[in-house]
Amino acid sequence: YAWDANEEYLFKAMVAFAMRRYSSKSTTQISNVLLCNVTDRVSFWFVVTDSTKNVTTVPGSEVEAAIRMNRNRINSAFLLNDKTLQFLEISSTLSPPVEPSTPVWLIVFGVVLCLTVAGIVFLIVSGIQRHKKKNKESSETENLEEKCEVTITIENGIPCETLDSKAGHINGVYAADDERFTSL
Repeated sequence: YAWDANEEYLFKAMVAFAMRRYSSKSTTQISNVLLCNVTDRVSFWFVVTDSTKNVTTVPGSEVEAAIRMNRNRINSAFLLNDKTLQFLEISSTLSPPVEPSTPVWLIVFGVVLCLTVAGIVFLIVSGIQRHKKKNKESSETENLEEKCEVTITIENGIPCETLDSKAGHINGVYAADDERFTSL
């Protein structure tokens, strides 16, 4: 938009407003803000005079602090932002974008690597647990078989040993009787 007398008046009013809000005095008027060296590209410098003594200027540090405190209001009045309305020697209110100290790809790589290592560790630990469980079950089965071999059963009130199904068992009572019988 074109910079004309109305825009100039609005700028002076916004600076006077900022000075009033900063110093909490209602003595700063629009006439106390002086624009100098205005160019077609809307470039100028300005001073703020003290309203009680029209000759002296307000220190630059106070003007900077007042503008810094009310910068968002000044930008909003002109529908601009810190990139389009620049005050030299006054830092912008927006902080520069923060760049992480480590690249994003390195963070993603670290996360994927950690997940892969965790998966491998999980598979190894679960395999060891399965192997131990399998060995425990096979040893329990062998123990049960041994118990079955040792047990003595009672039939008709008489204790009897069970036959060893693996090695076989020959009953000695009938071994000698085989010779008694004649073959047919």
